[in-house]
Amino acid sequence: MYRQRTIRSEINCRSIGLHTGRKVGMTIRPAEVDAGVTFVRRDLPGRPRIKAELANVCDTTLATTIGVNGATVSTVEHLLSAFSGMGVDNAIVEVDAHEVPIMDGSAQPFVNMLKDVGARVQGKCKKLLVIKSPVSVADANGSAAFLPDREFKITYTIDFKHPLIGRQTCHVHLSDAAYEREICNARTFGFLRDVEYLQAIGLALGGSLKNAIVLDEERIINKSGLRFPDEFVRHKVLDAIGDLAMLGMPIIGHFVAFRSGHRLNNLLLKELMRNKESWEIVSRYPPEPPRTAMSLRLPSYAVLDAVSPYAETFAQVR
Repeated sequence: MYRQRTIRSEINCRSIGLHTGRKVGMTIRPAEVDAGVTFVRRDLPGRPRIKAELANVCDTTLATTIGVNGATVSTVEHLLSAFSGMGVDNAIVEVDAHEVPIMDGSAQPFVNMLKDVGARVQGKCKKLLVIKSPVSVADANGSAAFLPDREFKITYTIDFKHPLIGRQTCHVHLSDAAYEREICNARTFGFLRDVEYLQAIGLALGGSLKNAIVLDEERIINKSGLRFPDEFVRHKVLDAIGDLAMLGMPIIGHFVAFRSGHRLNNLLLKELMRNKESWEIVSRYPPEPPRTAMSLRLPSYAVLDAVSPYAETFAQVR
């Protein structure tokens, strides 16, 4: 049995917005059971409220943006990832700009703040979405799928034509401990040529070596280097957890992605909702056998194919 959780007390922070380059003030407050995560634009007349749910996703270019009646909040995925990874179901997030502060480009600062105030267990069970049969989407660049499983797993592969990235795969069994240890401090990354272009058109004005890994054609510009040898794919997992949080409930299933991103992750959720026979929502789930949460990098798809009962489906997706 899994009980819903919110935070124990209010959180306040102020940091740079990735695209505006201006300071963004953010306050996170506790919320009642079944409230989910709701963003409030306190800088706008009427303080419009925007719930973090699939129906409100209005843009997936460069980040995930949600909106209602013209009021939007962008770059929500890192904060939602922290909520999901640390098991926080209900919260109110007030911001005084149209984006969430970027912090250091990872979810670690959000996780630290959540740990500082602690979580409060609420008197109602979580709703869990259980994957019953495979669902997948694909485009010319990548693919994403949900497969049935007894727990929430992610297998994510990226493939960049850069000597320091190349092909990387991360396979993780998600738990609070695994998220904090393996995923939350992986930073966003970008290429110098793209950053220069985006800033020239008025975007990524707050992007810097303090909140992103930046690469030129051959090397990492950040003097501090990487936090993990495969930090790039781990950040994609972080993003995916935030994107999948738009379902508004934990998932029991295996998310498998190849060169996916915000757009494809969002399309997969929409395809999942269309295929109602492929899932069910429950409030109780059989306990899982004891395990040690861990992350391991798979050398090739052959490893996954060898252990997955859905190898044939997975082969079609990739």
